[in-house]
Amino acid sequence: MGKPIIRICTRVLFYTLFISMGVGSSIAQTFPQSKELLKKTSQLLYSNPDEAIKIVKHLLKNNSDDDQKAILNLLLAKAYATKGNSNSAIVSIYEAGKYAKTIDDTIKIRILLLKSSLLRGLYLDSQSEKYLADALAINQRQPEKLMMQITEAHIVLNKIKMHLERRSSSKAQDVWEKNTQLFKEVSEKNKNIAQDIRMVKAEIFSYVSELDSAVIYYNKSLLFSQELKNPNILEQAILFNELGRLYFQKKEHQKSIDILLKALDKAKKINNPVLLKSINRYLSINYLALNDRPNYKFFNNEFLRLNNILEQSEEESVNSAYNLISQEQESFFEAKRKEYAVRFYFVLAASILIILVCLVFWLKAKWRKKRLNEIVKYLEISKNVFSKIAVERKEPNKKIIIPAETEQAILTKLKRFEASTRFTSKEMSLAVMAGQFETNTKYLSEIINKHYQDNFNTYINKLRINFIIEKLKSDPNFMNYKISYLAEKSGFSSHSSFATVFKSITGIAPVTFIDLLKEETEQNKKEV
Repeated sequence: MGKPIIRICTRVLFYTLFISMGVGSSIAQTFPQSKELLKKTSQLLYSNPDEAIKIVKHLLKNNSDDDQKAILNLLLAKAYATKGNSNSAIVSIYEAGKYAKTIDDTIKIRILLLKSSLLRGLYLDSQSEKYLADALAINQRQPEKLMMQITEAHIVLNKIKMHLERRSSSKAQDVWEKNTQLFKEVSEKNKNIAQDIRMVKAEIFSYVSELDSAVIYYNKSLLFSQELKNPNILEQAILFNELGRLYFQKKEHQKSIDILLKALDKAKKINNPVLLKSINRYLSINYLALNDRPNYKFFNNEFLRLNNILEQSEEESVNSAYNLISQEQESFFEAKRKEYAVRFYFVLAASILIILVCLVFWLKAKWRKKRLNEIVKYLEISKNVFSKIAVERKEPNKKIIIPAETEQAILTKLKRFEASTRFTSKEMSLAVMAGQFETNTKYLSEIINKHYQDNFNTYINKLRINFIIEKLKSDPNFMNYKISYLAEKSGFSSHSSFATVFKSITGIAPVTFIDLLKEETEQNKKEV
């Protein structure tokens, strides 16, 4: 659970802002009178995001230019991401996208990369990959080779991180191997991208359990970060947390605690609940390993408190992302519709002119007139299609109305989900599942209630209990395992919660069920 949590924060570090990526000149040109304020904002972005947010909001109040709004909302999204506020970051980055039509390509790419990063954190992978593809397409027309290479390296690093977060370390290593030459070239020319590459390499080592190598790379990254003129508190907090996690895996618990306390101090300065949750979790399990009950209880309670806050925040973020993606797509289709309408009227006007000419030159234009009628008929049919789309849009209603096609698609995905074992993941929640299904939590919850007559938790619990019952029946070894193992295998966080749910669904305790199953098995053997 710790790794996905911390990856959400790490993503924002791939956009270490405009100076290293050649965007500084674009900002200076766009904000000639606010250069100092923006310079200050860039310095505060990863050390004092609250102050950065205040400055950006002040500048937004006094700017009406679309280019300026795009850049300012991009900065605002980065500041919110530093604070671990994914919902506000998503709202701000989509706001930036609304104004980015005429802005410099470099800024467009930054917006797309941050969109991709934030959506990946919510398991909206297909949309995340689309934004990466869009960024890559825009990058191809960049005039400066180094800028193009650095952006390409960022896109590749994003792909590697996606594979790592989805537990595909072999795919991540393949992508890394294919791009070693690119990483070598850009690292020699730009220290910031070299730092990002170093951190991803450390992450790869961590995933393949080469802990000593991971520690070396994270320490190198930490040394680089600490030597920067403008401190990057977010980066340092992440690096300390990663090192603490690795030392925990190495069973060096006291060393892990010492480093994690440094991470805690850094994370508190930026008040990032995602980071704080991860740090408190590792502190609690370290103290548990040392049998220090008071400290374990203190940090575990803080972990649970933050976990409850973030679960609600995650659901809100998924819903915001889903709605904003839908609005973006609607805007795209509306623009296409208008473009089509302009073309239609142009063709219609030309058609009328041709018809008038045909009246004069009847003999010469007989074939043209026939062809013209076919074109007009085609255009009328297409116009009706667009009109039908506009008419069929429904006004928002308090009652949840799910399109039949969407409902059927979600039901199909539910069947595939039930046939898999994804429901045994401890991280599975309504928000995560909605992200995997590429829908919002309200739709998913409504369909589960309607077709299964259960809420989400009951639905998942029934799948888990059915799964473990099938295991018990099909594999006799399972009857000899401890209840705690069965609980973990089926996705429950504790022995007690598994036992409670098992009894509520089957009517008997798991121990009793296993005893009865053993008796039945023995009886069948005797009969044979």
